[in-house]
Amino acid sequence: MPDSAAASQPRSVVITGASSGIGQATAEAFARDGARLVIAARDAPALEEVAGRCRQLGAEALVVPTDVTQADEVAELARRALDFAGGIDVWVSNVGVGAVGAFHEVPLDAHEQIIRANLIGHMNDAYAAIPIFLRQGHGIFVNMISLGGFAAAPFAAAYSASKFGLRGFAEALRGELAPHPHIHVCDVYPAFVDAPGIAHGANYTGRELSAPPPLINPRRVARVILGLADRPRPTTMIGMPTALVRLGHAISPEASTRLMARFMRSYLSDAPPAPRTSGNLFEPPADRGGIDGGFRSPGQRAGAVAALAGLALAGGLALALSRPGRRSRRRDRR
Repeated sequence: MPDSAAASQPRSVVITGASSGIGQATAEAFARDGARLVIAARDAPALEEVAGRCRQLGAEALVVPTDVTQADEVAELARRALDFAGGIDVWVSNVGVGAVGAFHEVPLDAHEQIIRANLIGHMNDAYAAIPIFLRQGHGIFVNMISLGGFAAAPFAAAYSASKFGLRGFAEALRGELAPHPHIHVCDVYPAFVDAPGIAHGANYTGRELSAPPPLINPRRVARVILGLADRPRPTTMIGMPTALVRLGHAISPEASTRLMARFMRSYLSDAPPAPRTSGNLFEPPADRGGIDGGFRSPGQRAGAVAALAGLALAGGLALALSRPGRRSRRRDRR
């Protein structure tokens, strides 16, 4: 906040996608910090459970069921937040959905829904929040993106499109808001998170899905977001895989994408069969989920996994660097 008088008041925080996973963990983190919370998602009963936990932690909490793909619902969320708290200090735009499957085998309406939720939904959030920030003269808008904002994910084409688009949107928004030093747009790029979204997502592969270790505890992401409320910065990466993926893609996008596609084909060929499902794309999941996805193993060793990730990156770089040499040798033989 720009002045000490305002800083002495409890923060007012809006969190979309707050019914489980990172959103719930972030709501509880801000509740412990004494914030006044406005939490939103499609699932009203799940939101009420989260609000109850936040109230037990000593926070005031307002539940506003909201579908972020609907601009009028997001505008109503902003109005109710202003009525409840008198202003909005932090808006955490956290909604994210996905579908795994070959692009041509995933229904087109599923692709469209991913773009609506992951990109248009965040734009709707910003469209509601930014005018309030400008009137106040301060505010922090937190975009939950993912390592998918830095490198494409084969077999999740619409998800990749939404995250690449969201990164570009946020960068453009920061440029527009540069003359306003107390208004910040903060992007958060976690690696794979052990949240219910893994199980809740759409799956058109016919195979059981998981995520590669080391999986991040959603509470770690929440602590980062809480820290951004005090020390905002444009880009925050969480987990070594994000940095490795970003570097590998920057050096050789084609090689890194082909390696990822190869990994996905190998994984899907060996994974057990599973039903095809649209997951939580079009309606809230039947299982409310909570914070944890249940995929983390107590025996995981982050250091070993980081070393494997480094080897994968090195292999990608070797592949990328070897191709020009092969082409040169072919030319020399002619």
